[in-house]
Amino acid sequence: MPFIEESDLLELHKDVDKAQIINERLLDQIKYKNKELKKSKIQRNIFAGITTFFLIGGLAFTSFTAGLSSSGGFNRKASNDLVYTSIDSVDAIRTRLESLKEQNEELSLVKEFYLAKEFLQKEKIYSVQVKSFVDNNVTLASEALTNTLFVKTNPFYSYSLGNFETLQEAQSFRKQLVDIGFGDAFVASYQDGKRIQIEDPY
Repeated sequence: MPFIEESDLLELHKDVDKAQIINERLLDQIKYKNKELKKSKIQRNIFAGITTFFLIGGLAFTSFTAGLSSSGGFNRKASNDLVYTSIDSVDAIRTRLESLKEQNEELSLVKEFYLAKEFLQKEKIYSVQVKSFVDNNVTLASEALTNTLFVKTNPFYSYSLGNFETLQEAQSFRKQLVDIGFGDAFVASYQDGKRIQIEDPY
């Protein structure tokens, strides 16, 4: 076995201690550099967050002021105009509502008219016939009139005036028509739009 002198062993031991001290210093330096890198990374993230916040805030403020400048600015007069506009629109809505109420009343009258006409067709009524024609090329009045009947009794088209519930009312109306010149007028009863019979004129 080889022989090592004590002085060499002592030097070797000193070299190992120096190397160990150098390694510990290097490890300390690495730990210090890692801490600095972590700090700089955190600082960089905080700076990026703050910058993003201010950038978004600036854009929001710019768009808000741009909206105000395009609408004429935000002042007391603009606010009052908004109030006047809303009051005008309320008046317009009220006017429209009144118009709709009137139209509804007119539609109710039309509905009542058609219901009355339908009722007249189902019930027995009396009317005074004033004229008959062979051809239906003479339009005396609209079929929409409730007090007028247009009935086809082959080969004639008869025109009657008045829709009465009782025979006495129809006879009284016939007498008035005769007095003003309709001498041929007579009372007839109708049901479902068809003549049932000619009634006694008196």
